[in-house]
Amino acid sequence: MSDLQRFHLHLVSDSTGETLEAMAKAALVQFENVRAEKHMWPMVRTPRQMERIMEFVEDRPGLVMYTLVNEDIRRELTRRCAALNIPHVSVLDPVIESLGQFLGARSRGLPGRQHEMDRHYFDRIDALHFTMAHDDGQLATGLMSADIILVGVSRTSKTPTSIYLANKGFKTANVPFVPNAPLPPELEGPLDALVVGLTASPDRLVQVRTNRLRTIKEAPSTSYVDMQAIKEEVLACRRLCSAHQWPVIDVTRRSIEETAAAVLRLHSAREAGLSDGGK
Repeated sequence: MSDLQRFHLHLVSDSTGETLEAMAKAALVQFENVRAEKHMWPMVRTPRQMERIMEFVEDRPGLVMYTLVNEDIRRELTRRCAALNIPHVSVLDPVIESLGQFLGARSRGLPGRQHEMDRHYFDRIDALHFTMAHDDGQLATGLMSADIILVGVSRTSKTPTSIYLANKGFKTANVPFVPNAPLPPELEGPLDALVVGLTASPDRLVQVRTNRLRTIKEAPSTSYVDMQAIKEEVLACRRLCSAHQWPVIDVTRRSIEETAAAVLRLHSAREAGLSDGGK
């Protein structure tokens, strides 16, 4: 095994830096045995701010990645990086240039446009309010207004997946599957919402549930963590989904983001009138 390579990574943005950080994270995971010491520089809007940042970069040289649309600020960054022989890359330039060529238009060069409080912003806020109100079956009514409904056994990441989807603007309710307990009546009738079942391997559920009970200082000796009981619970949930023709997603080896992506793929396929099993 080779030695761990450490380096400074400076992320400079004229907005919140979320896009830049996500792109850097996606790129870094492709390299083994490296560890970046990340320095976040969001909301950089003046050349004077850039000057102070570059003084820090000079003391801790590394790679500079940036999303800057203001030409004066970009010019200050590139000038100082060139003088210090520090590599720097504008991560959105290729995308914006390709869009401009395709559309035959010039970009407006306005920072933070994706975070404006427009209609889409308030749609996301409404979705979050709806999702929090309908978390873990708290509010059994109102499911007719949902875009997506997640049904699953305990500890299949229904809540974080719902919140992630809500932040994308989808009103998402999640309903726990409890053996021998009735579902909300609205789930028994026709719905405009996409209903998706979430499940996981019994081994994984035993592990997660046992850790959960330890966290809340309860003895792990109930049927909640009994392997045979969990196998029957998972099977019953799958049978329920099959009876209603709800697609099922196994979250055993999926992150929250991957589960949400699978749900959104199902939603897009449904909107387009296509069939997608979701597995």
